[in-house]
Amino acid sequence: MRKAVFLLLFTFISLIANAQELTCAVTINSDQLSQGDQQVFKTLERSLNDFVNKTKWTNRVYKENERVNAQMFITVTSYESNNFSGNIQIQSSRPVFNTSYSTPVFNYKDNAFNFQYIEFQPLIFNENQFESNLVSVLSYYVYVILGLDADTFSLEGGTEFYRKAQNIVTQAQGSNSVGWSQSADSNRSRFELIDNLLSNTYREYRIAMYNYHRKGLDILPDNNSTGKQIIAGTMNLFQTMINRRPNAFLISTFFDAKSEEIKNIFSDGPKVDIVKLKETLNKIAPLYAATWNDIKY
Repeated sequence: MRKAVFLLLFTFISLIANAQELTCAVTINSDQLSQGDQQVFKTLERSLNDFVNKTKWTNRVYKENERVNAQMFITVTSYESNNFSGNIQIQSSRPVFNTSYSTPVFNYKDNAFNFQYIEFQPLIFNENQFESNLVSVLSYYVYVILGLDADTFSLEGGTEFYRKAQNIVTQAQGSNSVGWSQSADSNRSRFELIDNLLSNTYREYRIAMYNYHRKGLDILPDNNSTGKQIIAGTMNLFQTMINRRPNAFLISTFFDAKSEEIKNIFSDGPKVDIVKLKETLNKIAPLYAATWNDIKY
């Protein structure tokens, strides 16, 4: 009897110790194609789900309830002779303390996504070598997701993950695949995203990620007024960053994920200086002016 209990306990501990970092659903959409045989897309989808969720990305031990929730939506717009073209949208979220609510952390669409894939080929991540554009792009975004999540729990907690993503960029730049270039591809390349996240020029972004989530959202259930004040004050950090670097890329990545949430937070409960808040929001994120106008107070 004792032996059976010990074996069950050992199995349980082993499962916890080996729990991967992500709970990520990868979805392939090939609706835009006239492709008759969809089997290759189904195989690719299964392979990518296994790759993302079963690869051990870090040396950290994640409990099952600590896994980062994420989704990757890959839309294939062109497919011929094992060559795929399309885009990938990445979303991630994290729970808010003492609630059942999950707050969106990252919502980003990468339109420069081309790759080669032969059905049933193994997908293996090698941090010291470029294996394929498919593997590199997904691995890169895994580390961005992990970095952003860590930044919401501790100040600049995601640095080690961003360094790994930066290493992937360095290796991929020699592949001539789109999306990795420092300047040629676009001003929203993978290079720019990770470069900005690690740059002191945009340090306010990472401070804002921590203040907004850990000091603001996480205390809202217990102290709504203080939580709102901290979240409102976080917007001033973005104002400082904008003053230094107008049209900062990271600003859009924040509000693409957060605009609706911010509207909802300040449309209910204890009041703050909404007039001043809306003025700041319209300065730092004018593309969302219609959303800010919907803040009711």
